[in-house]
Amino acid sequence: MKRPKSHSENHKSASRWRDFILGGQDGLVNVLGVTLGVATATKDLSIILTAAFAATFAESISMGAVAYTSFKAEKDFYLSQVKLEEQEIEDIPQKEKQEIKTIYSKLGFRGSLLTQIVDHITANKKRWRDVMVSQELKLSAPKVSPTNSAWVVGISALVGSIVPIIPFFLMPVSTAMWASVFLSTIVLFSVGAYKAKTTTGNIFRSGVELALIGIAAALAGYAIGALLGATLF
Repeated sequence: MKRPKSHSENHKSASRWRDFILGGQDGLVNVLGVTLGVATATKDLSIILTAAFAATFAESISMGAVAYTSFKAEKDFYLSQVKLEEQEIEDIPQKEKQEIKTIYSKLGFRGSLLTQIVDHITANKKRWRDVMVSQELKLSAPKVSPTNSAWVVGISALVGSIVPIIPFFLMPVSTAMWASVFLSTIVLFSVGAYKAKTTTGNIFRSGVELALIGIAAALAGYAIGALLGATLF
């Protein structure tokens, strides 16, 4: 019999999926815009591919680095708040104990039962600290390491970045531009729909939202290329 996933496992899975969406979407959209902009300004395939691959690797490394620093900052903030609560429990225990009492009285506990709960929690400083962090500060420990998030975001950005480039290996530049827009839109729609299916939300609406991002990037890229002095016609 298959063991159901725990809440912690589900949280980790959701975090990885969020990282995958973040990296893949960002990589695809940015490289799509760059590729269309360069392809609109010049029909030289070598220049287009050079710009596209430069953007691909720069975007992947950048996104991985941003994910690492972002999640590292989140983790460091959590640890700093934990340390602060530990210090307050040592320095002002009566005030911290009253805060525990206030928290649970707001949940409806009264009288001797409330006293028992407060005494039980404050009898163990680690438990006391954890309750203060989760109930008073509404913080929870990060479930995914910054390094893990950086790898997921970076690799998914790399994969997403490849999508707009594929048509340029298969067809003439003018045709490849529209094929790149079409393929990118389909991929974005599919990812958005799958995200809604596996989490919450309307499948069609979620797919359209991500697809519109791709279309907006395509228009921006085309506009930049046109301003540089070239159009498709």
